[in-house]
Parts: sequence; structure tokens; C-alpha cells
Amino acid sequence: MEGGLMGTGHRAITRRTLLGSATAVAAVGIVGPGTAVAAAAAETSPLWAEFRRTPYIHPQIPYVGRAGQRHGAAHFPRRPVMANVLAYGAERDGSADAAPAINRAVAAVGERGGGTVHIPAGTYRIDDLIRIGHSNVVLRGAGSGRTKLYATKNLTELIGPYGSRYGGDKSSWSWAGGLIWLCPRDRWAQLTDAIKAKDWPFEGWTGNRRDEWRTLATVRPAQRGDRSVTVADASALRRGQLVLLRLADDANHTLLEHMAGDGAGPEAYIWDDKTKLTSYVPYEWPVRITRVKNNTVTLERPLPLDVRPEWDPRITTLATPLTGSGVEGLTLEAVETPQSQHLLDKGYNGVTFQCAYDCWADDITVRHVDNGFGLVAASACTLRRTRVEGRGSHHPYFCREGSHDNLIEDFGIAQRTTPAPANTQLHGINVEGLSSYNVWSRGQMEMGTFDTHRGMPFANVRTEITVNNNGRHGGDASAGPLYGARFTHWNVTVTNERAGLVKIDTIAPYSATVAISTVREFDQIDVPDFGGALNSRLEAYGTPGGVQPRNLYEAQRELER
Repeated sequence: MEGGLMGTGHRAITRRTLLGSATAVAAVGIVGPGTAVAAAAAETSPLWAEFRRTPYIHPQIPYVGRAGQRHGAAHFPRRPVMANVLAYGAERDGSADAAPAINRAVAAVGERGGGTVHIPAGTYRIDDLIRIGHSNVVLRGAGSGRTKLYATKNLTELIGPYGSRYGGDKSSWSWAGGLIWLCPRDRWAQLTDAIKAKDWPFEGWTGNRRDEWRTLATVRPAQRGDRSVTVADASALRRGQLVLLRLADDANHTLLEHMAGDGAGPEAYIWDDKTKLTSYVPYEWPVRITRVKNNTVTLERPLPLDVRPEWDPRITTLATPLTGSGVEGLTLEAVETPQSQHLLDKGYNGVTFQCAYDCWADDITVRHVDNGFGLVAASACTLRRTRVEGRGSHHPYFCREGSHDNLIEDFGIAQRTTPAPANTQLHGINVEGLSSYNVWSRGQMEMGTFDTHRGMPFANVRTEITVNNNGRHGGDASAGPLYGARFTHWNVTVTNERAGLVKIDTIAPYSATVAISTVREFDQIDVPDFGGALNSRLEAYGTPGGVQPRNLYEAQRELER
């Protein structure tokens, strides 16, 4: 048994959890749906008391206590230094292109099975992107204040125009790719070939050739929150294996309805014309197996959704992922150019993780970028002590194409250093494309917003964040709803009183908005995508920091100990 929350449908909770719940209920009453509570300082949240009783199946709050690299481990692996880029010919005074030397060092270490590539203090000009395509490779500088990579070119120059899957002159570098790009070699080859052929490469876990992935087992019915599933035949499964749980939608779109919380509102919603949204299905959730006994398979995380026969549930192979790799201790600064007009980004992008699992970034600053940090079909990754600075970005952080269980903590978005040019757009901490169970924790956002970018992401958490809420969300009508079920905003200070995308109790189904500032509607105002009762919750409104726990993610992690 791992941690204190193992169990199936109805949870077996630890004695400590039960005692804590009883104390909380005695202190304050349970809140009804849609009720605002003026919580006194340090009072335990009634919603938290509810959650502790049923942590894996609470209707409004998702269980995210195992998000991040190695379930949110406090320390990243310290791999031995196997190469110094100076030995491969890099110059640290910015006088020559260091990208070939860095890439040679990274490839050499990867081919030897992994390790750390060290970039000593200095400024390194890079006229190409840096590719990390092998698992267990760490690119480590001397600290974000001491090692700088100065990028002179953008992804359009280096790879080519990356057009939208829907045609027109939109650039997909607006939400893909990085000048430091962590992506498995096989997927990198598929992506670049498709770009050169002007064919949109699907960026999810199985790429364009979804039919090539092999079924390992069919899955019997199970409930959201279960840690074990029964399969028809477990002979192809083993402990430690990274697999993909795939759920296909049916003709009535009941899988999408389930992601939205089920009920009358999602049932009445028109799904068929949401072509961008339906292109994201099947739902693909990578997960590692922790135990196989007979035909019972135990997973390292609870099921994110119910498993129903009508969705043809399968455990399959997936694109060979990048695992155990990271980038640490450096600043990536792009040559300063004006921010491009909306959706015409050239690709001065920062650090992107694609088809990456259990990978990380730590102590990384990006500056003067079109898009800062990207998670594209990336899962179980941690971005810690990251910061976006400079002339202003389109997406400071983007999380899309089925990215799940990631942790972004101790992050910052600095105020832009130059005024925004006309016809540009600012988003913020983005999530879209059925991405789920991601966490943004302990952030300082001097600009931007909580950009839920349609594509019906669900079960994501933003907690203990201060935001000057001056960005806007994006997403066109074909991407469908802004929110699926179980979005939670917990302890958020809004410095400019703007409600949009932070106070979500009147717009997001089965959501929880807890301990946020008093805000008011202005600028971009949205209406609910679903009719009828939203079953959302509002608690401790107007008192950021006024309830315990202060940080929802950290409190959930404590339940595991």
C-alpha cells in the first residue's frame, strides 16, 4: 500500500484523516452549493473537511496530491556530471555559436545512458535550438543568474513555418515548440517531417498514427478515484511499466459529458459541431503500473474518470516517452524583438516538454520570448522556480494536447518591460485540450490571467497565487467549453479586482472557488457553456488566505504521509 489513501470506490481513510475531518466539522458547518462563507482567519475550510472524507471522489475538488515529477518529490535526481560543454567547443563569452557543442554534449551523454551536461557560468550564444531527446539527461547551468543562453533565431527560421491544422496564416509556434525542447527523438523526427511537409502533426501522446499503438489489455468497468482496475488479460502488463489508458467517446458524446460532470446541462450541450474539441479524443492518460496480481492492475495515481464499456477502455502502448530528464539553473534569453501580432508568433519560445513523463525544470528564467514554458502531451512533470520576464509574451505558460498531473510551483510572470504592440494578446497560465489534474501553486503573476483556453480542460487546481488579472483567455468556438468539471481556485489574491477567469462559481460546472479576493466583472465577460444548475461552490469569498489550508495542493500531499 502506498501512502495513506489506498483503496477503491469508497475510501479507506486513515485515523488521522478522520480525526482532522471531525475537528474541522466541529469548528465550522458544512457549506451548501453556491453559498458564500465569510471565513475567519485560520478557520478550517468546510469544503476541505468534506474533501478529506472522500478525497478521490469529491464532486468539486480534484485529487492532485500526486501531481508532478515522482509525485511532487521535493528534490530532483542528481545525476553525475558526464560532460562539460566547454570540452565540446562551447565558448562562454558569447563570441561564437555554442548550440552545436551543447547539442553534441547532450547527445553523447544520452547515448551513454544518461547523466548531467554542465554549462559553466557565462553567456553562450545559440544560433539553433537545444534538443534533449534521450531519457535521463539533465542540462544544468551554474544558476539562472550565472549561466545564460542567448538565442539569436526563432523556430520559424530554424525549422520552418508551422501552420495551423485549420489553415490560414496562423502560426502553431504560438502554442508549440521551444528553443530548449525536451522531446523523444522518435516524436521529434515525426514532428519535423510533418512540419516540412506542411502536414499538421497531432501533438498528443500517440501522434498522427494512432492506429499503430498496440492494445495491451482491455479494462473492466471502474470508478473515478479507483487505484486498481481489473483487466481481461494482464499477461502483457508488468510492474513499473508506463502505459496509456485510452477512453474513446461514443456517438452520444457521453465521455465528454462525463468530463463536464454529467447531468442535464452537458446532456443538452451540442457537441457534434465542436470539431477542434472532438479531435482531442480519445482521452489519453499515461500512468505507471505499480502492481500486477492475477488480472488486477494497480496504478500509481487514482483513475481520473470513470471507466465505462461504451468508451472501449484499453491499456495500450504509447509513443516512447522522454523520462527522467531535466533542465536546471540557467536563463534563456531571446534576442529582443517586438511581440508578434496575435497568432503570428515566430517561435522565440522558451522551454517546452513534449511527450515527457517524470521530467522537470528548476531555477529557469526565460526572457523576451513569444511563449515561455510549454507542456504539450506532457505528464507528471514539475516546473519549479521558473520565471518569465522581458518584453511580454503571448503564452507565458501553456499546457495542452492532453497534458496531465503536472506541477508548476514557485513560478513568476514579471511585468512587461515594453508596452504591448497593437493587435497582440496576453494570456497567462494556460490549460486546454482535455488536460487534467494539473496544479499551479505559489505563483506571483504581475500580469496575465488564469487562461482556460477552451478545449474543455477539467479537474485542474490553481492555489496560493497573487495575480494582476489583466490578461484574456483565448480559444475559438470549435474548441467547445471553457471548463469541464472540478476546477478549483483556492486562496487567490487579485490585485486589480478583475473577476474574469478567477471567480468561476457562476461559469464552471462542479467547480470550487475558495478564499479569493473581492472582485468585479469588467472587460472580458463569459457566460456558462452549460445550462441548468452548475453545482459549483463559493466559500470564504473576499478573504484570500482566510481559510486553512492555505495551499490546497500541499495539504493534499500531507494526506499521503
